[in-house]
Order: sequence, then C-alpha cells, then structure tokens
Amino acid sequence: ALAHANAEAIDRAWEAIKKARRPRIHIFLSASDIHLLYQLKKSREEILEISREMVARAKKYTDDVEFSPMDASRTEPAYIYRIAEAVIKAGATTLNIPDTVGYAMPQEFGDLIEGIFKNVPNISKAVVSVHCHNDLGFAVANSLEAIRRGARQVECTINGIGERAGNAAMEEIVMALRTRSDFYHLTTNIDTTQIYKTSRLVSELTGFAVQPNKAIIGANAFRHESGIHQDGVIKKAITYEIMDPKSVGIPSSSLVLGKLSGRHAFKERLAELGYTMDEESLKHAFQAFKELADKKREVTDRDIESLIAEELRTVTEVYHLDHIEVSCGNHNIPTATVRLIAPDGKAVADAALGTGPVDAVYEAINRIVKVTNKLTEFTVKSVTEGIDAIGEVLIRIESNGVSYSGRGADTDIIVASAKAYMNALNRLLAVKKARK
Repeated sequence: ALAHANAEAIDRAWEAIKKARRPRIHIFLSASDIHLLYQLKKSREEILEISREMVARAKKYTDDVEFSPMDASRTEPAYIYRIAEAVIKAGATTLNIPDTVGYAMPQEFGDLIEGIFKNVPNISKAVVSVHCHNDLGFAVANSLEAIRRGARQVECTINGIGERAGNAAMEEIVMALRTRSDFYHLTTNIDTTQIYKTSRLVSELTGFAVQPNKAIIGANAFRHESGIHQDGVIKKAITYEIMDPKSVGIPSSSLVLGKLSGRHAFKERLAELGYTMDEESLKHAFQAFKELADKKREVTDRDIESLIAEELRTVTEVYHLDHIEVSCGNHNIPTATVRLIAPDGKAVADAALGTGPVDAVYEAINRIVKVTNKLTEFTVKSVTEGIDAIGEVLIRIESNGVSYSGRGADTDIIVASAKAYMNALNRLLAVKKARK
C-alpha cells in the first residue's frame, strides 16, 4: 500500500493490507529543493527526520517497507545518499528512486543509481528500485540503465499508462531484458506469452487505446510492408524480426472463420488465442460471432478479439440498446429514433435531431435516460481492413467531475457509437446506484 509520509496515512495503509499474504508499506516524501521550498516549506533536515520516523513507524507493522524520495532525479545526489542511509537504518528494505517528472537522461540517472551503491554504506541491506516517468520519452531507457547499474526492482505499467505522458512500459522492459539477455544477463521470471493478451485487456478496461506503432504490442509491431523486408522474413524470420511474435502471445495463425463455422471451431480458436470462457459467456460470444459472420464474409482473429473484449467489458445493464434507426444525408436534418429496454423490462422509445447521425442518436438516448453528462472524447478505429471491417468506438463522458469510458464495436459505426455510449452510461448509472 502506498502512503504519504505521515502517521495517519501509514496507519490507514496498514489497515488496508494487514491480511495480505505479503504486506508492504511504500512511503514517499519529496526530497528535491524545488519541492521543499515551494510545496512543503521544510528544510532538508526536517525531511530527513520525517523520513526516518515514518519508516520506523511502518516497520512496526511489517518487515517489508519501501521508501521513495520523490523527485530524486532533481535532488542533489549527496542528499539522496543521506536519506537512503537514514531510511535503511530505520528499517526500509527497498529504496525506490523516482524520476517523478521524467527529467533525467539515461546517463545521469544511471550515475545516480551507481552513486547510491558507492556512497550509501548500508545499501546492501536494501533492494534498489526505480520509478520512471516518460515526460521526455526516456522512461524505459532510464529504467534499463538503472538495471544495468544495479537496480533490481522496476516500477512500471502495462502499456506504459500513467500520469501525464505515462510510466515506463512493462512489456518493453521485460522484452528488452529477454531479447538482449546477452547484454543484461538478467531474467524477470515473467511469462511473456501473456503480454499481448494482458495489454489488450488493460486497453479495453481502461479505455486507453494502444498506438499502432507501440513497441512490442502495437498493431504494427510485427508487420512488414517493405518488399525487401517481406522477402527476408519469408525466407528467414530473423532477418528482420528480433523477437518471435509468439513469445509475447501474438497468435501465429490467421485462421479465418465464417458463417458456416460451428461452435466447436469457434471454441478451439478461442483456446488458441488464449481465452477460456464459462459456458454462459461462450454462448453469448458465439451468438455475437454468428451475428457478425452474417455481416462479414470472413471473421479474423482481430475480429474475434474484439468480440471477446465486448464480452469482457459488459457491465450490469441498467438500460439495454434494442433498436436504432437513423436518417441523414447532405440535404437532410440528421434524425435518430432509439428504443431502449428500461430497468423494469419495458421498451421505451424516443427520437431526436442532431448535428450529425451520432449526435442525433446520443440526443435520443439522453431523452430516455435523463442523466446529466458531457461527452469529452470520441474516437473511432477500424479493427481490420476492408469495407466490411468492424469499427470500434471509444468514448468518455463526464458527470460530477468523474470520467466514465465506454466502448462499442459493430460493422455499422452508428450502432458501434450507440453501444459505446450505452456502455459508458450504464457504468455511470451503476455507480450512482451503488452510492445510494
């Protein structure tokens, strides 16, 4: 549990994790002169004493205590050494060095880590960790350099998600260590075949799309368009592929299913893609597959993954989208008629005008649901190529300062947009219901 360096926060953190199998309290406190002068209004000696006292307090609860001198990369190294020695003496077993604002360059961040090993007398009693942000694009590079200089824990995130420009991407660090084991001579004990599936899951649940050219898990990461590159890969993959796509869990087969494919073939393909589902979920997913197969001649792996994602992101439906009808064109006023199934099971319909077909659909839904919100993001992407491709829509709505994401997929982009909006609205309504 993460806690600011004050007694109440540490006590509350312990209450939250005291039944955990391996409880750890992670304490953080600013260390840079910038933070001390403008934010905390405290001296270096005061910060040193608070750090020591709070680690000792946490140590009374658990033997596993981590400490982070926040904004370490903009702190004088000699002061970091003093803090490190003091908190380790007080009981910290992990010393985490954060590049809080993504300011450091790899060389200087590596020098800081190396300096800690050389100048902190009791450093052998703690594991050195790093936590790098990506404001200048060096989060992964800084993390890897820290590892090269002796760090043995890295705080990172799936897909590099995080505050501002994000954190160090776990998949990039893991695969760099694996692919260049000849250089780092280290292993992580992570099952890399789960990376791709986990990345997709995180993307679906958070609503943050993975950019196509993202290293390791982007849609284009293993695509070769250049004729010379394609020729080389066909002859021998290692000519232009430094990693096997299967090593991160990307399916090697591109088996195409269609409207004549049965439940068994669908289930087998799910297994090959790494998905296991209970019978009820499989029933829903197969029904969605058959409906899609009626619209598309060929259903690819990426289509199937989109269908499964739809099943995974299903929230308890307060309202169910039943019917949409839209009229639009360059000389028509966009009009939408929508029918929803209300919580009591009754069908409720309404119509509305809009600036475009999607706006008209959303206005019609709003007339039925009647919950105040603001659309803050609307993104459309194609799951596969071709005119009959599935379109995925990501939206974000805001209500009372809280953001809710929604996704929808369909070969009809208007329907996908409506599904996404209903997905977000049902999340909002579920939260409101839970708070009553």
